[in-house]
Amino acid sequence: MPKLGMGPIRRKQLIEAVLNCIDEWGLSETTTQRISKQAQVSAGIINHYFSGKDGLLEAAMRQILKDLQLGVKARLSTIPQEDFKARVHAIIDGNFDHTQMTSAARKAWLAFWAEAMHKPELRRLQNVNAKRLVSNLTFELNKAFPRSQAQHMAEVIAAAIDGVWLREALNITPSDVITSRKKVEDVFHLFLARYEH
Repeated sequence: MPKLGMGPIRRKQLIEAVLNCIDEWGLSETTTQRISKQAQVSAGIINHYFSGKDGLLEAAMRQILKDLQLGVKARLSTIPQEDFKARVHAIIDGNFDHTQMTSAARKAWLAFWAEAMHKPELRRLQNVNAKRLVSNLTFELNKAFPRSQAQHMAEVIAAAIDGVWLREALNITPSDVITSRKKVEDVFHLFLARYEH
């Protein structure tokens, strides 16, 4: 088995450090000095691997988005293709996965959303994530509903995911994740009650 080089180890170490710093101090107070101290490396290492704090935030969000994608994919892999209802539930569940609900991840998401309004590279990441969510939901819903209806349902469910997630992220003591998911699932069930015959 090949040995992991220092590059990937350092990157992982720095991503964990920036998430810990954002969790403790918030993005505006997260400096390269604090990150380097947390990671126990020199500040120059951050510039070497990420070209500064902004690049490191982007890398951290890429990791969180990858965890999100892998969580959804793992859930979908256990559900038959034709069971669109269970697959929609799996997508909802994946967005409330433990990797997305830690204190550090919640604060990183909030910082990311705020920064994405001002930084094109972060905005692009957010757009990819938002489109992926709607696309995945539309694909599953289109198995039972016409395309335009499936698309509309997907957009509303995606908005419910983001809205409920945001409320929970802003709470000092977020409610149980099961309760959060149930709120979004209720939106899905309202659509089913309205459109299924």
